[in-house]
Amino acid sequence: MVHLPHRRLLSLFSLLGLMLALVGIRSTQAQEVAAHAVLFFSPSCPHCHIVIDQVLPPLQERYGNQLQILMVDSSQSDGQALYQEAVRTFAISQDRQGVPALVFGNEVLVGSGEIPSRLPGLIVQTLAAGGNSWPAIPGLEPWIANQGTASTSPVAQSPFKRDPLGNSLAVTMLLVMIGSVVAVLVRAKPPFKPTLEPWRVRAIPILALVGIAVASYLAFVEVTGSDAVCGPVGDCNTVQQSPYAKLFGILPIGVLGVIGYIAILIAWALRNRPQPLGGQAIKAIPIMAFLGTIFSIYLTYLEPFVIGATCMWCLTSAVIITALLWIALPETAPQVQRGKGRAVKQNHPS
Repeated sequence: MVHLPHRRLLSLFSLLGLMLALVGIRSTQAQEVAAHAVLFFSPSCPHCHIVIDQVLPPLQERYGNQLQILMVDSSQSDGQALYQEAVRTFAISQDRQGVPALVFGNEVLVGSGEIPSRLPGLIVQTLAAGGNSWPAIPGLEPWIANQGTASTSPVAQSPFKRDPLGNSLAVTMLLVMIGSVVAVLVRAKPPFKPTLEPWRVRAIPILALVGIAVASYLAFVEVTGSDAVCGPVGDCNTVQQSPYAKLFGILPIGVLGVIGYIAILIAWALRNRPQPLGGQAIKAIPIMAFLGTIFSIYLTYLEPFVIGATCMWCLTSAVIITALLWIALPETAPQVQRGKGRAVKQNHPS
């Protein structure tokens, strides 16, 4: 049996302990490699929910703890203060200010288009380079300490609550259209008068032309991918960027609207042609307006209850097609009472 000297045995254990320590340090460093980012969001922002609900979950599932994203609610005073610090630190220009905004190292990604297009590549590059730290936003570390554990997801909201004001207008218009369809079905009883009142005849092409203008703008936005001018209420871009902006995933809804309004305008122009064309054209106008209103009910329902955003241009088109439904609705012709003279004669014999 070989007996090692006491000092040599001690040196061997010391060397073994040093090797284990080095392996442990490397293992710890490998576990700590992570990509860090800060996402500024607002609970009422539909674009933010696109990023949070659709973009981040697959990335979080893929990278696990290697992807650390801190959620900061910019609608809160402390979150807004932190966002303003980020604006100053990274010199974010006025046209790029807004949420969702993701700060990744020295990069600032803005919007539901830029974030999904650039974030996956940045994660791969950062992890390959050994990870990164939290962005150098003044006040971020105290904010994290005050908040406790960093949140990776905001409180879930129903689609309607993402834009209560705009979606409330959509629900109001939805009820008006449903009520109009029901009222028209109850009221429309043949036989009908062959002609409309003069003011109705003049109003139909005006409304159709306005409808063409609105639908053409929406078609332009949908086909070119441009940002829509939405105004202070609603979020037209979220609606136009949703999967529901195209019929069967092919035909943009705006283009379909242009076709529908042009068809109504053509039918109006053919109303005075000889029979049977003229009569068929007159009958086609209320039928097309009715079908258009039904389709608008479907689209308007999607905005507050599925998409979570309302497009004011879409509501304008809904108002136009509903007005056309009422204006083009033919009046019921008075029934002719036959045999009345004979009955009177029998009651008063000569």
